[in-house]
Amino acid sequence: MKRLRISSTRPEPALLGLGLLAALAALLSLCLGAAAVPPGEVLAALLGRGSGPAARIILYARLPRTCGCLLAGAALAVSGTVIQGVLGNPLAAPNVIGVNAGAGFFTAICAALWPTWTAAVPFAAFLGALGGVLLVLFIAERTGASRMTLVLAGVAVSGMFSAGIDAVLTLYPDALNGYTDFRVGGVANLAMSRILPAFWVVLAAFLLVLSLAGEMDVLLLGEETARSLGLPARPLRLVLLALAAALAGAAVSFAGLLGFVGLIAPHMTRRLVGEDSSARLVLAAALGGAGLLTLCDIVARTIFAPYELPVGVVLSLLGGPFFIWLLVRQKSRPSRRRKEAGRA
Repeated sequence: MKRLRISSTRPEPALLGLGLLAALAALLSLCLGAAAVPPGEVLAALLGRGSGPAARIILYARLPRTCGCLLAGAALAVSGTVIQGVLGNPLAAPNVIGVNAGAGFFTAICAALWPTWTAAVPFAAFLGALGGVLLVLFIAERTGASRMTLVLAGVAVSGMFSAGIDAVLTLYPDALNGYTDFRVGGVANLAMSRILPAFWVVLAAFLLVLSLAGEMDVLLLGEETARSLGLPARPLRLVLLALAAALAGAAVSFAGLLGFVGLIAPHMTRRLVGEDSSARLVLAAALGGAGLLTLCDIVARTIFAPYELPVGVVLSLLGGPFFIWLLVRQKSRPSRRRKEAGRA
């Protein structure tokens, strides 16, 4: 059965607009905070011509934070786009189907057992994310792979992994510094040394997803169509899910258990650029996710300045109603179809 594909007649202006949104969000992130810094001083600090407290704030506090938001937002959005497309489920997202929680559990284990081996954290997060999504898929397949079954299996698996995180931190209280920020998701107090290992994982996974964009287009037409064209649908699906797990796991390794970016950004960008090209959709999701998370972080740190909220709190306040709206929308579609069929 073929999926309904949303098309867009003007995707290039939408891509340009999303790129400008991400750039503007990055600039505002560097300028705004407890102490505002003019754009001229920001530029001088980035070019190495600035000095004094403002330059130090930009280079050692806001620049790593902004880079972390852009990277985590892009990674989670692309991960959500791939997961929704491969599973054919608009409710699927890294935080919904156990990917984030699995990555967080393995990150906690790695931080507890090898606290000085920071380069291994993104790879541990990837293994946890992949384990989480495979476990959810296994449960959904055994119990009937409906859309709601997948979501419920993800909730159950996320609860199990969250309990595992609590158990690790009970035994190793110092395993995760700033555990509250990690649990709800936060990018405060980031350093470039924490972001760089995850950056290479995200870059490699992102390029691989783009290289498989043509195969994704065929896979979106349905498994039977893909097989008739000689495409190995099941192995390809597993490869794409592994890449989605790598993207989400890398983001979790430094930004914590951020939720709803991988749910909101794909829906937002899909309506802007359509689904005619997976490559275009992936690029749009990366830009949209980067801008969305950066803007949410600006709100989190300015709304109650000089006090800050973890950005995950803002995302949950935004994403919770959005997820409920999706659930209601998905439930109302079959009812409308039945009424239309009855009238016919």
